[in-house]
Amino acid sequence: MFARVAALGVAALLIVAPPSPCDRIGELADADAFGAMNLPAVSSSEGDVVAPVATEVSEANLPNTNLASASARPANLPQDDMAPQPRLAALDRQDPAVVRPAPSEPFGLKSMPWFSGDIFEKWTSVNAAINADRKVLARCREDMPACPPAARKFLAVIAAGLEQTGRARVGAINRAINLAIEHMSDLAQWGVDERWSPPLETFATGRGDCEDYAIAKFVALMEAGVPAEDVRLVIVHDRNANDGHAVTAVYIDDGWVLLDNRWLTLVDDDKMHRMVPLFVIDQTGVSTYLRTPANTAALASASLGIPLAN
Repeated sequence: MFARVAALGVAALLIVAPPSPCDRIGELADADAFGAMNLPAVSSSEGDVVAPVATEVSEANLPNTNLASASARPANLPQDDMAPQPRLAALDRQDPAVVRPAPSEPFGLKSMPWFSGDIFEKWTSVNAAINADRKVLARCREDMPACPPAARKFLAVIAAGLEQTGRARVGAINRAINLAIEHMSDLAQWGVDERWSPPLETFATGRGDCEDYAIAKFVALMEAGVPAEDVRLVIVHDRNANDGHAVTAVYIDDGWVLLDNRWLTLVDDDKMHRMVPLFVIDQTGVSTYLRTPANTAALASASLGIPLAN
């Protein structure tokens, strides 16, 4: 069957169901990942931890799964004029003298750099805007009265995170961003199928879809002192929704946790079996996960419009 899928190519993606709340990110990821399907397969003994298992973490047992509404905005978000605290050099490590081994990628799978396709182009464009946003944030710290309103709001979220330590800091930023943004598709907001926005644009409009939440968290975590090498954006295929999705991943307590705009809970990557990782993005650029039985099956299912079993 996989030979048939490869022959259908990207054109087969046109028969999938209408775009999800993340607009066309599923189509972009699946189309790009078809180029990776010819890479050598990685067997389950080399880390294919996303194959179906008996214990499933699903939206049904995760609280606060429907956060994408204007009524979800919190009454206790920090005020715009809250002065941000100094950045930390690291995420409150117990002993700075202890050198940790370099973390593996989220989901424990192997990856390789990727330099083509829609995901690469979207990231290249938004990353330039992210760098510009971070310069604005740096200037705001020096001259808060001249700081744009969107930057003040974003700095308030960062400051709220800095009031916490460790995993609580990650949770505070995840919660604040989930509740500060009203979910809206790119088509409804911008009149285009897919647009990746930098944090200050998202906070200026107060609206965005899954990758906009994920990008804002990616930047906020680093601005709050989480080392850049411990933060990722991950493009996944959600087997429950049978569509693409974007989440943020943070390495903490010797493992990766996932931050999702659909719930407030932080979930360890090895518990999120509904997600099949396709691409991972860090400060160095885009990488594609090497093909495994699970992600090959996910791509085949997406291209043929056939849901995978949960």
